[in-house]
Amino acid sequence: MKLPDERHEAAAHGGGDVLTLSAIHRFTSRDLEAFEIPAGREEDWRFTPLHRLGGLHDGTAVHRDNGLYTGPAGQAENGVGVQVLAVGDSRIGTAIAPADRVAAQAWRSHAHALLVTVPPDAVVAQPVMVGVNGPGEGSAAYGHVTIRAGRFSKATVVLSYSGSGTFADNVELVVEESADLAVVVLHEWNPDAVHVSAHHTSLGHHAKLRLTTVSLGGAVVRISPTLTFGAPGADAELAGLVFSKGGQHIEHRPIADHVAPSCTSRVNYKCAVHGRDSRSVWIGNALIRSAARGTDTYVANRNILLSPGARADAVPNLEIEIGDIVGAGHASATGRFEDDQLFYLMSRGIDEDQARRLVLRGFFRDIITKIGIPEVEDRVLGAIESELTQLS
Repeated sequence: MKLPDERHEAAAHGGGDVLTLSAIHRFTSRDLEAFEIPAGREEDWRFTPLHRLGGLHDGTAVHRDNGLYTGPAGQAENGVGVQVLAVGDSRIGTAIAPADRVAAQAWRSHAHALLVTVPPDAVVAQPVMVGVNGPGEGSAAYGHVTIRAGRFSKATVVLSYSGSGTFADNVELVVEESADLAVVVLHEWNPDAVHVSAHHTSLGHHAKLRLTTVSLGGAVVRISPTLTFGAPGADAELAGLVFSKGGQHIEHRPIADHVAPSCTSRVNYKCAVHGRDSRSVWIGNALIRSAARGTDTYVANRNILLSPGARADAVPNLEIEIGDIVGAGHASATGRFEDDQLFYLMSRGIDEDQARRLVLRGFFRDIITKIGIPEVEDRVLGAIESELTQLS
């Protein structure tokens, strides 16, 4: 009989029907060959339509080049640097810990990286807007984005994805001691796009991170953010908004990994799904390791089904190795669009289409307000209402 740790390792290496027993013991490596090609039976991949990934999972995706990075050239406000760097720069990769084959492939294969640097002590009033354009329909590419916030700095960065093609990347967020970083990630892909991305974090002493992800476009989007609390006193908030429709598959797999003591995390995702072939997947993990006394964490997910046949999968998990904590909890709920809500609004003279918009706007409101940038909030609301108009 295999020991537990051996079973963890077997599962992480694509061990067929063997399921991972603990996310705390998940395998990570920068070596692509350390990961077997997934077959779809593995716990990490059983929700993902591998046949729609365009070869990202097995290395057959033909790599053209990086997607085109966009943003202010040189320096933005208060010395914020935005640069495109070649592979091998020492400022890239300090927080990278690939936990699956696609992330390891992206780390090996990217030719250039986008680096956003916020200097120590800088307080940046205006958001820094950067983006990635896909390689084009029928093409594939790998990329890398690093956002670094220096000690005692404060800034907001908006990272948007758009265009067509098949794209995989790693995004690393390095938040140094007492820095306050807000990151908004927008997935506004064209309908053909496939995007697989892993987010990695490094949080310093008393660092603060607010990461909000909005997934609206693309054929298949799979995002795996990991918040790693490696220093005491860090505070992170991870929020997500998903609107899956027209056969889309949108999958988010957030992990709050508490390694150091006295850290706080809040994870909150809301997903709306419309259409018989549309699907959202949310796998949320909160991990509290044996040294992480004083942890305070909560993981939540809400899903609303807007039409018959729409599907939402949700799996919240808690793993706790120590009892000396402030609190830990998780919650998830899935329900259909309630007819009585529409009836209530329509009985007061509001037409059905407008009533649907109002209900969905209310459902997403707390996530959208976390963006904190009025023009981006309006942009997200406009995109959602535009989609609802087309679906009516």
